[in-house]
Amino acid sequence: MSDQTASNQTASDPTSSNRPRKDSLTTIAARAGELATPVFSTPLVEPIYQSTVYAFPDLDALEAGMAGQQDAYFYYRNATPNGTTLERAIAALENTEAAACAASGMAAISAAFLGVLAAGDHIVTDERVYGVTYALLRDELPRLGIEVSFVDALDLEAVDAAFQPNTRLLHVESLTNPLMTVADVPRLAEIAHGRGALLSVDNTFASPAVFRPAEHGADLVTHSLSKYLSGHSTAFGGVVAGRADLVAAARRILLRLGGTVSAFDAWMTMQGLKTLGLRMRAHSGNAQAIADVLQNHPRVKRVYHPGLESHPQFRLADSLYPDGFGGMLSIEVDDAPQFVKRLAGRIPLAPSLADVVSTLSHPWSTSHRALSEDDRRRLGITPGLLRFSVGIEDISDLLGDLEEALA
Repeated sequence: MSDQTASNQTASDPTSSNRPRKDSLTTIAARAGELATPVFSTPLVEPIYQSTVYAFPDLDALEAGMAGQQDAYFYYRNATPNGTTLERAIAALENTEAAACAASGMAAISAAFLGVLAAGDHIVTDERVYGVTYALLRDELPRLGIEVSFVDALDLEAVDAAFQPNTRLLHVESLTNPLMTVADVPRLAEIAHGRGALLSVDNTFASPAVFRPAEHGADLVTHSLSKYLSGHSTAFGGVVAGRADLVAAARRILLRLGGTVSAFDAWMTMQGLKTLGLRMRAHSGNAQAIADVLQNHPRVKRVYHPGLESHPQFRLADSLYPDGFGGMLSIEVDDAPQFVKRLAGRIPLAPSLADVVSTLSHPWSTSHRALSEDDRRRLGITPGLLRFSVGIEDISDLLGDLEEALA
């Protein structure tokens, strides 16, 4: 047989080892088209990495990644590239060593607490904290053997007196929801650290564009991502920022309890985060202008905003918030139900905050519903109180809407 004949027979032989193997359509459909990395260029905006699992070329690479010797992603619950990008951005904005994103603001606060607290520990907290945080502290942590003391965080002597030998953590909000009291974070940090404890600050109402608690002594900073950090009511999540060891402890809790932020929510938050500085200047300016006008309106009983000289902590706020006071304020009006109805076509009633459009909320029936009626009234949260999340609309339009509703 000639060499040419042998070659032809080999090429036509379906069992030949030299023939490129032809995959079935089923296999091609499952595997075709995937690229591990971009070719020649990189996207200007990070893509969404929705993959729930990542492959390794061999066992050595797997071990290096699992042991932390090499940066690697394994599984969606552990981390995603989009989540990592967002964490780096927030740590930079809050001026902290690290950050860990969570599936919700409450998941972030829970992880921050459980990362540093254990059965037998004690926590001191402001009695004005967000209603669901209040319920977590009142109902859930004691079931885990963690003692909780609620105090008036504006009374620094009362805060100091509430500490016990087993106190591990002091938790406050930079600006409280909904009455806009201002935490003296530098003094609270001194008290906590002097007692060998940590200071945790929920900075959701302020955002790092107007206040950065870590620069004033806070060890842990938490946010609801769905508020000012994303800013458009399109993304959901939370974040813990702070010292690297404390963030690592919170991340461990998130990993074990399954509180990881989704890649899509992290990606969406990053899109909003890019305009945080611009948005907050508009939010703050509009809120200040509205507070200035409404405090003198005959139909408005009271305005709660730290930028008013009538605010009990105005001097403190003025010193801690040189770039504005954020976009939140609360008001009491003569007829709250009618006021809400008259604004419905312009400023909607919505149980959240920090969108680019203005919204109203009713704390009595939403954010502080978990508190007893007596506790709500004691804290100043009445059926006539409305929380106003001021958006970035033209201020003349907003003032016109309010004037018409109050007329």
